[in-house]
Amino acid sequence: MMVPAALLLLGALTAVVAPRLLALADWPDREPVVALWVWQCVVAAVLVCCALSMTLSAAAAWVAVRGHVFAGAPHPVVEAYALSTGGSWASTTAVMLAGGGVWSAAMLVREIARARARRRQRRAELLVRAPLLPGEEPGADRLVVLEGERPDAWWLPGAAPQLVITTAALRRLKGRQLDAVLAHEQGHAQARHDWLLHCSGALAGGFPQVPVFAAFRDEMHRLVELAADDVASRRFGRLTIALALVELNEDRGVFGPCPTPQAHVPQRVHRLLTPPDRLTAARRLQLTAAAALVPVIPVLVAFVPGLRALG
Repeated sequence: MMVPAALLLLGALTAVVAPRLLALADWPDREPVVALWVWQCVVAAVLVCCALSMTLSAAAAWVAVRGHVFAGAPHPVVEAYALSTGGSWASTTAVMLAGGGVWSAAMLVREIARARARRRQRRAELLVRAPLLPGEEPGADRLVVLEGERPDAWWLPGAAPQLVITTAALRRLKGRQLDAVLAHEQGHAQARHDWLLHCSGALAGGFPQVPVFAAFRDEMHRLVELAADDVASRRFGRLTIALALVELNEDRGVFGPCPTPQAHVPQRVHRLLTPPDRLTAARRLQLTAAAALVPVIPVLVAFVPGLRALG
């Protein structure tokens, strides 16, 4: 019964150490897409540790589960896990981890349901402000222009995604700035950033006492914006998207001395105007491969006793 405990310890160690290492690193802002991947792998590793520990604990607690988990496995392999020594600790661990898994799924369902409700409400408000003309179908236009005194633009995801922009934004944005804003929002849609935000929000909302999930949510919100900025800047230039951000946000007080909910906007503008050097392709590949191995480590830990018995 050492393996389930080792997996829980490994998951806790990953949850504590990995976010601190990423916070100290200087490359996530330079390579937001790679950083998004690394964060996903870290959280996946924590969840895999919990899932494997739950499975082995359940196998130790209940013979019926053991028969399914180790179906067809040689007797020395089963003996190598010392499942008969689990006692009540195994059943308690299995039940708690199973409850955590069910709770995580429920939080994800709740997050998706809330997001869909918000989308339906925003689409209903959109139809009120921009009613359909005779012969038009809902969602037929990918770009919707609204009368508004406040410059704003946002992407409305869904089965028929739409980009909504106000007339004030059209008056403010000059030259290719509008195209850059469109490219930014399309970058969100093409990368399905909404799913990253849903998953991170579900974990952080379901387990508010777990710091790694809160950090995961906060970093997802920050990094997806940086990644979309890079998509737009590659097509229209960093200065163009930086000026577009300024035009859209200068009336909201985000560039003043007092902190605001959009305090990340000045940081994004500064990053665009003083772009950091990108990592080399080889370094990006190394980080991507190393991150992909992180969720594999708990799998190897779970298989070590069986492989030793077979060896």
